[in-house]
Amino acid sequence: MAVRQQLPAKLYYRIGEVAGIVGVEPHVLRYWETEFRSIRPQKSAKGQRVYSRRDVETLLKVKELLYSHRFTIAGARRKLREGGIEPPAPDAGASHEEVQRMRAALVEIRSEVLALMDELERV
Repeated sequence: MAVRQQLPAKLYYRIGEVAGIVGVEPHVLRYWETEFRSIRPQKSAKGQRVYSRRDVETLLKVKELLYSHRFTIAGARRKLREGGIEPPAPDAGASHEEVQRMRAALVEIRSEVLALMDELERV
C-alpha cells in the first residue's frame, strides 16, 4: 500500500488536522475509531482527541482500503490485521530518533514548567 505522504513533523495531531490530512470529515474519523482497534487516539486534558503519527498513518491506510480499493469495513479490518497493524505488535513503537525527539521536547517542557513554578513562588 502506497499511502506514504509527508506528514507535518509533530508528535500529536488534533482531529481537525487529521481530518485535513486524511481528507475526511471528523465524524468519519470518530466512526473509524469504533471499527478499528488500532486507532486509539489519546485524550487531552480538555478531552480533545490527539492522534499520534502512527494513528494518522493507519487512518491513511484505512482510507486507501475503503475508498481506493473498495474494501468493506470488515475487509479493511482483516487486511490491516494481515499486515500486522491491528493489533500492534508488542515490540512496535517509536524509532530511536523519535524517542530522542520526544525526550528533548519533554525536557524543554519540564524546564518551562519549573521556571513558571519558580516565578509563581516569587509572587
